[in-house]
Amino acid sequence: MKPFLLLAIRAEDAAADDEYASILRLGGLAEGELRRVRMEQGPSGLADGSLDPTAYSGVILGGGPFQRGDPEAGKSAVQQRVEAELDALLDVVVLRDLPFLGLCYGIGVLGAHQGGIVDRAFPEGVGRLLVTLTAAGAADPLFAGLPETFEAFGGHKEALSVTPRHATVLATSAACPVQAFRIGANCYATQFHPELDSASLQTRIDAYRGYGYFPPQDADALKAVARERDVQAPAVVLRRFVSRYAAR
Repeated sequence: MKPFLLLAIRAEDAAADDEYASILRLGGLAEGELRRVRMEQGPSGLADGSLDPTAYSGVILGGGPFQRGDPEAGKSAVQQRVEAELDALLDVVVLRDLPFLGLCYGIGVLGAHQGGIVDRAFPEGVGRLLVTLTAAGAADPLFAGLPETFEAFGGHKEALSVTPRHATVLATSAACPVQAFRIGANCYATQFHPELDSASLQTRIDAYRGYGYFPPQDADALKAVARERDVQAPAVVLRRFVSRYAAR
């Protein structure tokens, strides 16, 4: 099969490497089946077309500390470049309805590209949250058969407050109205993290202790909560994305 493409934006090596490893592990992929491009390290080739999304089974956009909805004037030059490259990618991906899965930051990128509004009206703390499927989610190939409400790991400062009018909302939560949506048949994004298990969440807590997601003194308590029990359903979404599009 053609490999999948992971577009990563995390400058923190421990978190970046764990994200790659967890997508391999929870997605059921071998190393040769997932190519990683760390966009924060330099131009990816998306803007000039030298990195072709059609050469891959699907594109996965990882998360990170960028906030898509922040004012442009407050963004670093690296973030502005990355987001311009991602907009160029999505021009192609959405037009051709190519397989795409955006994780956390990715829901803001895809949502904003498609005319939604991303802001800080619906944040969620780091840890477990309850995700509830909509009727459309229960019928979607990536989510069908999951419990109507399931636990997931998450934590974010921004979220969609206005969904693109042509998007299909697949999941929601008490604090955040859009936990997952789909554009067309094959372009997905989730606010929760399908690539996170307990061990990976603890790595993220250590990596982003000082980034404003939680008071730094709460890090050990949050890691203890993560160790209490793992989550199961979110990884099913990632595995189904891989299996559905690897078969194409």
